[in-house]
Amino acid sequence: MSESDLDSETVEVVVTGKVQGVGFRAATARHAHLHKLTGWVRNAPDGSVELLLQGGTDKIDRLLSWLYQGPEHARVEHVQVIRSYDDRRYQHFQIR
Repeated sequence: MSESDLDSETVEVVVTGKVQGVGFRAATARHAHLHKLTGWVRNAPDGSVELLLQGGTDKIDRLLSWLYQGPEHARVEHVQVIRSYDDRRYQHFQIR
């Protein structure tokens, strides 16, 4: 196990509100790349946006802080964060 794995965590996130059709996934992907996080973001059928983030705790916390505001035209109502113990490792961050 590498030193970076020791500081790495995985979180699942569900963001609700006006978060589809406002560039939320693209903006989230830009922020994830900026913070060197891996995982994915996707629209959910119920109108929410779902994410899986992997990376350092501090980097994830910075992205989570941004999610409460989101991009300019979004109206975030709630951000649910679930710490995950997924053994899979993602190499990139992608929009699904």
